[in-house]
Amino acid sequence: MTGLRALTARGRSFLASGIAALVCAFLLGEHDLIRVAILIVALPLLAVMVVARTRYRLSCARRLDPSRVEAGNDSTVTLRLENVTRLPTGLLLIEDTLQYALGTRPRFVLDRVEAKGIREIDYKVRSDLRGRYSIGPLSVRITDPFGLVELARTFTATDTLVVTPQVIPLPYVRLSGEWAGGGDSRTRSVAAAGDDDVAPRDYRQGDDLRRVHWRSTARYGELMVRREEQQWQSRGALLLDTRRPAHRGEGPRSSFEVAVSAAASIGVHLSHEGLGLRLVTDQGPQQLMEGGVQASLLDTLAVVRNSQARSLSNGIAGLRQGGGEGLIVAVLGALDLDDAQSLARLRHGHMTGVAVLLDVATWEGGSEGEVSPEHEQAQAVLAASGWRVLRLPAGVSLATIWPDAAYKRSAA
Repeated sequence: MTGLRALTARGRSFLASGIAALVCAFLLGEHDLIRVAILIVALPLLAVMVVARTRYRLSCARRLDPSRVEAGNDSTVTLRLENVTRLPTGLLLIEDTLQYALGTRPRFVLDRVEAKGIREIDYKVRSDLRGRYSIGPLSVRITDPFGLVELARTFTATDTLVVTPQVIPLPYVRLSGEWAGGGDSRTRSVAAAGDDDVAPRDYRQGDDLRRVHWRSTARYGELMVRREEQQWQSRGALLLDTRRPAHRGEGPRSSFEVAVSAAASIGVHLSHEGLGLRLVTDQGPQQLMEGGVQASLLDTLAVVRNSQARSLSNGIAGLRQGGGEGLIVAVLGALDLDDAQSLARLRHGHMTGVAVLLDVATWEGGSEGEVSPEHEQAQAVLAASGWRVLRLPAGVSLATIWPDAAYKRSAA
């Protein structure tokens, strides 16, 4: 019965006509009409059998290139459909499932796939909105050459496309006068790091003789070697303000999306400089996804959403819990005086603080020079405590203002 339900209107018409002709042939005693009736009835039934056999012997695979793409860029989806039977297929109607943000569902028609044949189909997807998007499952409708039968097959496999925030290339600037280290690619000798490291250690079996410290050997009367060089990596924190009340606008050009893009751009830029980075929002520290610093940061920022928080207190507490950072970069929306004072108290000693302060009034149609009194006070509080404040109005690229974050000896 499942196969009979797959009959198209044409197939049902053939079957009804054949049955009617068969009844008339018996009533009228026309033997030739019986042969015609049997042929008309048999044709859609044979089509059902052939199509039903083909239905369950198709395999499908999908490939995304790339599987992680920046917002506004294309990704190519390749569908690989294989006929694993010894019979050719009929007409194939193919439709892949896409989420609304990726565009309309792609549809294709394949006239015929020969026995053991393979077909590959490419199409492009694009989203101006960051996020993780599911692609699939693929549905295939199979018809016979006469259009009598149509059977649907839906595959279960899906793939995920990650659309990351837009990353703006930033110019190199010296952010600090002295960092705790130089990143993964830079080393320094432990012997130069402090009093405890000055003294060489005893020689151990297998140590390279080129590392023998002859002055200490003569002094102690036994073989001494210099300590190994160790990797030192600078550490930093990136604070992203996701509070809904702190942002203005909707869609890809809202102040929130600009803030996410700015955080991604700064994070990628600093990771290229060898900085060990952690991400904190107003909700607290964020667990970065698996992978390298850059990939995990972008994957995490791809799915970050507005929060309903009204204060940065949880984020500031998360920054304090980490400790050890030589650099904090904060990407902030509308900031009140209390949060500004709490951020100001974070900076101490030689720690570098950079605040990218979005001028959210310009997202409401205000002029570029217009700043609310509370916003101006918050900016003054941060600047007075040694933070380097970068004001970012709507329509201005982060790369334009980023040089203002440079280290200046007079500001130490």
